[in-house]
Amino acid sequence: MGVQELETRRMELVHGALAVVEKAKESGRMLTEDERKEADGRMAEIKAVDDQIAKAKSDAEFVAQILALGEGLEQTHPQSDAPGNVLRSNGKGTIGERFVNAPEYKAWLKSVAPSGMIPDGTRGLHSPAVMLGAIPLGRKDLITGASDVSAGAFVQTDYTGIYEPLGRYALALRDLISIRQTTSDIVEFVRQTQQVTEAAPTPEANVKDYTGATGEIEGRKPQGAIYWEKVTATVKTIAVWVAATRRALADASQLRGIIDQELRDDIAEELEDQLLNGDGIGENFVGIVNSPGILLQAFNTDILTTTRQAITTLLTVGRARPTAFLFNPADWETVDLLQDGNNQYYWGGPLQQGPPRLWGVPVVQSFAHNQGTTILADWRKAVLWDRQATQIFVTDSHSDYFIRNIIAILAEMRAAFGLIRPAAFCDVTLA
Repeated sequence: MGVQELETRRMELVHGALAVVEKAKESGRMLTEDERKEADGRMAEIKAVDDQIAKAKSDAEFVAQILALGEGLEQTHPQSDAPGNVLRSNGKGTIGERFVNAPEYKAWLKSVAPSGMIPDGTRGLHSPAVMLGAIPLGRKDLITGASDVSAGAFVQTDYTGIYEPLGRYALALRDLISIRQTTSDIVEFVRQTQQVTEAAPTPEANVKDYTGATGEIEGRKPQGAIYWEKVTATVKTIAVWVAATRRALADASQLRGIIDQELRDDIAEELEDQLLNGDGIGENFVGIVNSPGILLQAFNTDILTTTRQAITTLLTVGRARPTAFLFNPADWETVDLLQDGNNQYYWGGPLQQGPPRLWGVPVVQSFAHNQGTTILADWRKAVLWDRQATQIFVTDSHSDYFIRNIIAILAEMRAAFGLIRPAAFCDVTLA
């Protein structure tokens, strides 16, 4: 199909796509699903036709260049057997004849040799460039590595084998909390709800039968009270899977390892989010920020004042010693950049050495924690019970995968989570 026919076809496709859009526009509505598919199909065809037009034009230019290369060159006469019998192109003679008869060469020769003879021993002379038709004398095709029909045919791709993934957020929470194991689907623990607080100094009794009369001392010791509650946490499953062809796994030796690592990393990220933000609905964990009984610290004046008061709240109300603050990285950046009245950083600025701390308490950053709050806690009071560490399973028995040579690769972990003392956690508002 020629360029003109392709351009006609393109115009028909454009009009067809416009007709679909105009129809919806006149009706004052958005495109329907069918209209959208029709318009997408026409746009795809337009792109394909554009590619064909570009190729056809490129081919035409290439042919024209080749024809220009042969313009005026001598060719062996197809009907002559005599040696040296040549066909003169356009009657202009051979390349040599055209060169010596060219005006540029004649003018140059007259200037360097008025008699028509160049003296013996003359050196350093260079004749001018002479154009023979559209081709300068002596011009050769440039050998270039950019062309597959030139030196580019010898260029071989250097496959390094390097694989660079997109990267994932750094995880922190699992290193803070307590990790234990379980062999059951239900974890049960006992939490104290009231402790003994009735102890008091008691005088010695001075009567056998106490009546309450003046001067009598009963000497009765105060009785204490203590209560507990039984708490259960069910094991939850976090899983993800992908499909790959058997051939791809066999031909790309590193693909299986890449897939396994991706699945494990995805589960680890989801676990961190669940430990912090799980809402307890369905198969979600009850995350720390949604656990009943945790302490709350309201914002007061500024971040530094608020976080210092949170330490006091945790010590006095929660009766717990904090082991770390947990910040979203953006919030910790705000704290890091705080300056005093002399525009000096509180913590030494960019030259600060050592791990980050706030009011002497270590600081940990997690991308799973939402901005606007920080959690101050004795993180040992959060426990993850591992029922099954992350494992990888492979099968071709899913659906019709066996007859299609497709492999399902599944990763899953099972665990239970709970706060054995919710009051050891304080959610601190930062603004």
